[in-house]
Amino acid sequence: MIDRITTDKIKEAAQIVDVVSDFVTLKKSGANYKGLCPFHDDRTPSFYVSPAKNYCQCFACGKGGNPIGFIMEHEQLSYPDALRYLAKKYGIQVEERELTAEERAAQMERDSMFILNEWALKWFKDQMYNTMDGRAIGLAYFRQRGFRDDIIEKFQLGFCPKGRDVMTRAALKEGYREQYLVGTGLSIKREDGSVVDRFWGRVMFPWYNIGGKVAGFGGRVLDAATKGVAVKYQNSPESSIYSKRRELYGLYHAKQAIVKMDQVYMVEGYTDVISMHQCGIENVVANSGTALTKEQIHLLHRFTNNITLLYDGDDAGIHAAQRGTDMLLAAGMNVKILLLPDGDDPDSFARKHNAEDFRRYVEQHQVDFLKFKTNLLMSQAQNDPRKLSQLVAEIVTSISFIPDEITRSLYIRETAQTMQMQEQMIHRAVQNQMSKNREEEYKRRNSPQNLPNEIGPSQGENTDTEASLPPEANKDIPAQGFTQQATPQPLPRQVANIQGKSAHGTELLLAQLIVRYGEKIVCEAEDENGNSVPLSVAEFIFYSLAQDGLTFSNPTAQVILDKAIEHIHDEGFVAEKYFLGHHNPQLSQAAFQLSMDKEELSKYHTRGQQLTTDGDRLMEVTTHVLADMKISIVRSKINKVKADLTNSAIPKEEQLKLLAQYKELKDAEKRLAKECGDKVLV
Repeated sequence: MIDRITTDKIKEAAQIVDVVSDFVTLKKSGANYKGLCPFHDDRTPSFYVSPAKNYCQCFACGKGGNPIGFIMEHEQLSYPDALRYLAKKYGIQVEERELTAEERAAQMERDSMFILNEWALKWFKDQMYNTMDGRAIGLAYFRQRGFRDDIIEKFQLGFCPKGRDVMTRAALKEGYREQYLVGTGLSIKREDGSVVDRFWGRVMFPWYNIGGKVAGFGGRVLDAATKGVAVKYQNSPESSIYSKRRELYGLYHAKQAIVKMDQVYMVEGYTDVISMHQCGIENVVANSGTALTKEQIHLLHRFTNNITLLYDGDDAGIHAAQRGTDMLLAAGMNVKILLLPDGDDPDSFARKHNAEDFRRYVEQHQVDFLKFKTNLLMSQAQNDPRKLSQLVAEIVTSISFIPDEITRSLYIRETAQTMQMQEQMIHRAVQNQMSKNREEEYKRRNSPQNLPNEIGPSQGENTDTEASLPPEANKDIPAQGFTQQATPQPLPRQVANIQGKSAHGTELLLAQLIVRYGEKIVCEAEDENGNSVPLSVAEFIFYSLAQDGLTFSNPTAQVILDKAIEHIHDEGFVAEKYFLGHHNPQLSQAAFQLSMDKEELSKYHTRGQQLTTDGDRLMEVTTHVLADMKISIVRSKINKVKADLTNSAIPKEEQLKLLAQYKELKDAEKRLAKECGDKVLV
């Protein structure tokens, strides 16, 4: 892991204008800079860079961040890898903390396997270009497929000779260990102890992980050798660096184009991806003929919500187009399907068209998943009532996976119109299916064999980052007693944890105060020993909420409060600098918005004053906003108690208790209203 001192050096050195300028042409605009957004198809400059805040943001698509966040988004790197990228740019030596013996062993194994795969990549290329068989068989195969030399080089294609152990012997001679040859799957150890090549006599397609490292390989039997072969392609086996269910072929080469186009094309095979790149379409990935997995969908969802499934128009293509659709819908993806003309697959179709023609064809012929599924099943049902019933059930099942309520409602309406059925009937069927989905998911999650896999990161996922949104409550903060002058009077105990939407606005105002002035001292409190302790804005808000048993219901506000309390006593802590520089892009973007919205607190600028860093003034404003938040909560509780009192079925004893609660709450309302300057009607 990268230690804190090195991380701080990188953060200090990385200047947002310098970093962004590597990718975007910037022009001076007042105190800031602006340019065309690299994250979407921007025609007028909407991407602003603030040197003062060391932050950037597109005001059209909303993407941006601090230097680390920008590199994470643009290069699709993890937080540690983005730090390493910037360290290399600024010539900073990366110091990483000492790992445990187990961590060192695991890391050494992974590093050794990646190094071996990199050697194998170069060896396969060398065999193809610099041996007679390589040129006559391997290179000739790729050229016969119509691949240009620059595309062959781009995807680092290669060739493994026919000899059973040629590659293995070459690797051992170079000093690579047998355990890593077998571990990566480049070699296979037989029962008799001999070690042979897995990919002998095949053309080679390397699999790059999202960070650009060679994680595995795919090998194809050449056309002359495919007779009687059931499986033309063979992939590296599962290992600590490669899992086919967690990878998508071509994603490393496609990620920037996917982000820019806000769309991804999904195809089946390696050559489909390569041919589409050659015709000028780069936002394409392949699942290599296997069913889509949740891990692959999650990976894609980091880049876009829009996916078009491209398959050939035969029965196999139709079947492939239906696989994984429900999982894509459940992930919130917008799914469209395109079946290419009969006899064409994406590979052959791309070789006949340029990028403009290809995209035009896709736009004109792709259909929404619901229309595709309805048309397909209607043709199969052929007015058979039983089959039509099964058709409706399948469509209802697909709609039930859509998480967005509005989108779901639109599909229900369209289905009802298409099937000439009552919309209410389809709606009830969808609701019933959603209940079944939730029940099945609950059973799955609570199944004993699944519980260990539901916790923690996926294999190979980097864990040396702080918590991300949504937050977990900070349980390590010791409680301190306030003096009477330092905090408002506690609320009635019945009020705790009943926040609703009415409190969200004031919660964000409190978060805004924390971001801008969190470290500023506003008052003093008395600890358990009677000593006077200075309190910052963040601490005052935290303890004021804690004594009433309250937390923020807005997750962003709660993260900001938790992080401020966690770091408030760090040496040199400045809230705005910390939050704008945070590695979590959601958190830094939220902080940027809060720091930019200068007018949000204007209604608290009483007597014509502007909010400054003056302690008394900050104390006044913070107390006022806290009171506003609490009074909204109290009034929500009052309304609930009033509604309960109108229920004649409640026993008299309970009514008396409710009346006592009502009086207590009204007293709290009057007190809070006085602090807020509001009038209360008795």
